[in-house]
Amino acid sequence: MKKILVATEKPFAPVAVEGIKKVFDEAGYETVMLEKYTDVADLLKAVESVDGMIIRSDNVTAEVVEAAKNLKIVIRAGAGYDNIDLAACSAKNIVAMNTPGQNSNAVAELAFAMMLYNRRNGFNGTSGTELRDKSIGIHAYGNVGKFVATIAKGFGMSVYAFDPFVKKEEIEKDGVKAADTVEELYKKCQFISLHIPANDKTKKSINYELLSLLPKGGTLVNTARKEVICEESLLRIFEERSDFNYLSDLVPDCKSEIEEKYPGRFIFPTKKMGAQTAEANINAGLAAAKQIVGFLEKGDTTFQVNK
Repeated sequence: MKKILVATEKPFAPVAVEGIKKVFDEAGYETVMLEKYTDVADLLKAVESVDGMIIRSDNVTAEVVEAAKNLKIVIRAGAGYDNIDLAACSAKNIVAMNTPGQNSNAVAELAFAMMLYNRRNGFNGTSGTELRDKSIGIHAYGNVGKFVATIAKGFGMSVYAFDPFVKKEEIEKDGVKAADTVEELYKKCQFISLHIPANDKTKKSINYELLSLLPKGGTLVNTARKEVICEESLLRIFEERSDFNYLSDLVPDCKSEIEEKYPGRFIFPTKKMGAQTAEANINAGLAAAKQIVGFLEKGDTTFQVNK
């Protein structure tokens, strides 16, 4: 009997766990649960004899891969997969996948929740501003970006997008204006919704040169990865421009300095909240389970990320 490990330091919702177990029961697999663990040694032991693994924000390091004697597939239940050592997986012929699109609406809604809270001054009773007739730039027009565009149009915003990997016609067919360069996007838009992955090309790419292009009231909304932000540049912009705001689902390393010097101009949740909805939780968990079955039974590698 094949064994599948669900290793989640931050557990799935109970209804998602039930659904995952049902998928594996129907496939004739045994489900092994490891939840709320605090010691990596527990993960190393649990992964020893399993054929597949589902994770959330858990780290699949080279050490974890080495401990996994029978592992054939690992799936990150979510879009980002920088918490998986892809090279280590490839070296042992382990397929790594993500579940793109399953958390997209939840992340997009969070971006707007943060924008509304910020523009209404934290609901402190003072007069704020509206989103209608403001401009929003979507930096990377993937699954999340498309949901952001749909919501933004509902608010009556002018919507722009830049993505070098998406054709201009594909962006514009959604009623979104395609920027020719990333610099153009930042110059035109009061809000920038950031959705780029963290990789060698994008890390620290959101720098002073880009941020300084933002118009008055410029606000950067980051529901992507904190590594893409150059924090030295972030602090410089905060200091130079009293109109700049930073709303992030990722707590920056310079959090304490921003909190001390720039009250009311930032939002940092205590934990990453982008995928923290019941719907996203269920969708991503079930998608991961079905992808494991599809791979082990039929060799389906549709969402493989370490090709």
